[in-house]
Amino acid sequence: MAQLFVRNIDEDLKERLRRRARSRGQSLDATVRDILRDAVADVPDADAGPLGTRMAAEFRSIGLAEDLTEFRGTPVRPMDLDECRRE
Repeated sequence: MAQLFVRNIDEDLKERLRRRARSRGQSLDATVRDILRDAVADVPDADAGPLGTRMAAEFRSIGLAEDLTEFRGTPVRPMDLDECRRE
């Protein structure tokens, strides 16, 4: 397992972490690991798949039932502003 050293922590913060650990019956290390784990719990993995698939998964909870189409390799074309004005 990796180790992480954090320098220049305020004494007040360190004491508050110690109190939190004590109140939970944990070591200071275990408490800090829990805090760090919770802090990155909703950060997506870099290898979570194509953007459309990730977006579909994100919005599935609000009713999106089908996968979003992937347009990888499709040439980009500028928007036709005149077409927008006509609508």
